[in-house]
Amino acid sequence: MISKVSCYIAVILSMFTSSAFAASEPVGFDKAVDQFFNDNLSWFANAIFTSVPVNGTNFPIIVGWLFIAAIIFTFYFGFVQFKRFGLAVKIVKGDFTDPNNNDPGQVSHFQALTTALSGTVGLGNIAGVGAALAIGGPGATFWMILCGLLGMASKFCECTLGVKYRNELPNGEVSGGPMYYLSRGLKERGFTNLGKFLAVGFAIMTILGALGGGNMFQGNQANAMIVQALGIPDGYGWVTGVILAIMVGSVIIGGMPSIAKVTSKLVPAMALLYVGMSVIVLVSNASMIGDAFAQIIEGAFTGAGVAGGFVGALIQGMKRATFSNEAGVGSAAIAHAAVKTKEPITEGLVSVLEPFIDTVIICTMTALVITISGMNNGDLSGVTLTAAAFTETADIFEYILAVAVVMFAFSTMISWSYYGLKAWTYLFGEGKKTELVYKIMFCCFVVVGASVSFGAVIDFSDAAIFAMSIFNIIGLYFLMPVVKKELHSFIARVKSGEIKDYSKEGVLVSKEINN
Repeated sequence: MISKVSCYIAVILSMFTSSAFAASEPVGFDKAVDQFFNDNLSWFANAIFTSVPVNGTNFPIIVGWLFIAAIIFTFYFGFVQFKRFGLAVKIVKGDFTDPNNNDPGQVSHFQALTTALSGTVGLGNIAGVGAALAIGGPGATFWMILCGLLGMASKFCECTLGVKYRNELPNGEVSGGPMYYLSRGLKERGFTNLGKFLAVGFAIMTILGALGGGNMFQGNQANAMIVQALGIPDGYGWVTGVILAIMVGSVIIGGMPSIAKVTSKLVPAMALLYVGMSVIVLVSNASMIGDAFAQIIEGAFTGAGVAGGFVGALIQGMKRATFSNEAGVGSAAIAHAAVKTKEPITEGLVSVLEPFIDTVIICTMTALVITISGMNNGDLSGVTLTAAAFTETADIFEYILAVAVVMFAFSTMISWSYYGLKAWTYLFGEGKKTELVYKIMFCCFVVVGASVSFGAVIDFSDAAIFAMSIFNIIGLYFLMPVVKKELHSFIARVKSGEIKDYSKEGVLVSKEINN
């Protein structure tokens, strides 16, 4: 098995040496790799991000694919993300967890949630929102929130299936996610070959996305923020890369329990740091909050001063929400599948909190800070816009933001390392040696990502991440009746008292269940 994996890696390396490195003039490693991707694989990114013109602006079809799915799941499951939101909070708190829990799995509901959050709460919440408002204006915020709320239903569906069809190993470890529910779930429904095709396609895209957007891009942007904040000269990115690689390696070597242990502490800390910084800015400019919301509402339906008008604001908000919380992409289902439970619906409900925290709370905080600063009307965009908006209140925020960026990047890396690992072992088989090959490769890519500048490589890896949603959502449409059946069964057993609320010593649950 290891020799087979080594052959695949050798083929990839030979592709680089025979194409990009065969240029007529000597080029740097980063330019050579980028040249290879631009010359040979740019068609893939172009295909995934194919856009259609709408009212003077371009609308990515892949965004519509994710948004339409979120709407369908929201109606099909009876607005479960709103109706059962209180129940989801109770499950995370452990109210329905038996104190003598011997259920299969490796982590608690809270740890599964924070692991998945660490993969989505990242640079997109800082740089991505800055880009959305620079192009789509404050009105993009409204559509970003709406998409986040609808995306909660997509998470519910995929994470329920992630637990239901996971693979439980004899040593107590579990492997789950779209690879397993696509192959097993569709086989149950008589679509064996389609399920295998979707599962393999999803796994391949997950590995590519993990090494690129979930790894190299994170290290690259973390290093860029450190250089900007501390005034470090260029050329020392490898130092940042080595440090990050050591940190990432020390965590991922222990597998999911180690990752969950770190994220359960890191995610609340980094969220508190970033939200706290945002609250200070908002409180300092309390008199401007009302006007900021007015700009958001007005811009959402008029798109004043924005390219494409109302449609331009809508598109940017939709893009940011779908790019940020990854609802429908299927990545989070891999993390949630490791939870200790025998009830798949419990983790499906827990997962609805993820887009709410990521998009509705954290992305909205960023948008309000930028809108209040008024800097989205200038030449700045992305992380530079967000950084400038924060430093408008206090210069020290530039350094705090740099810390937040590094924390976000690190947390995203360790979560995506796990996503890529599970896709890797699905394709090449379970085993310590197989896992070690992947983990070493992942850490090497951390150093590469922080050391060089990529363009086409990042476009390719972003496309791979969103290609995951094509395979995933096709499967979700086939399997959503399975989820609906699980939901009705679970709610009926909660109402009857068969599933106990241990916070109330087994007394029947609260008002939201009986209403």
